[in-house]
Amino acid sequence: MREFLDPTKEIHKHGAILPHWHQENAMQFVTFRLADAMPSSKLRIWKEEFTIWENHHPKPWSPSVRQEYDERFVWKLENWLDEGSGSCLLAEPEFRKFLEETLMHDEGSRVDHHSWVIMPNYVHLLFTARHPLHLLMKSWKGITARKIGRGRIWQQGYRDTMIRDAEHFSNAVRYIRRNPAKLKSGSYTLWESERANAVE
Repeated sequence: MREFLDPTKEIHKHGAILPHWHQENAMQFVTFRLADAMPSSKLRIWKEEFTIWENHHPKPWSPSVRQEYDERFVWKLENWLDEGSGSCLLAEPEFRKFLEETLMHDEGSRVDHHSWVIMPNYVHLLFTARHPLHLLMKSWKGITARKIGRGRIWQQGYRDTMIRDAEHFSNAVRYIRRNPAKLKSGSYTLWESERANAVE
């Protein structure tokens, strides 16, 4: 069974602005964040710059244009997230535990997890979805929001990338593993499967 993106197979797309791609049994790298994790002033500037760029790069995007989008816009957001803005609810072990239990509840049935890290204000996941991606995300966010009991805590949407090959998988594992390097112990949770743990 192929576990990486197969360009010859059907890709299911969900969402209109930046469609989320799902392919049966293909690995996914997903990032989602707390609703207050991004300063509104920075996010407003980001959206303005992206709108101008998008007007000059109509969809569908080629792989090279998608890479330019990642480099110019996605990684900028990642850097801002690492600044630790907002309530950082997930720095609290009790709240992280709710998310850990929710993610692992579906392990081996609706999803096969490979690696994930819960940071103080965002989450990176690397997994193989056995269930439609958008339904998994809706379920995980909804369940944890109710357990934490602080109202609407999650951003709308999420960012996803299908894993292309073994090298892409290894790079994603290393990226997730490096994320909490500057954080103090006890403020994050890193989990890896045996397969991910074998990546050097």
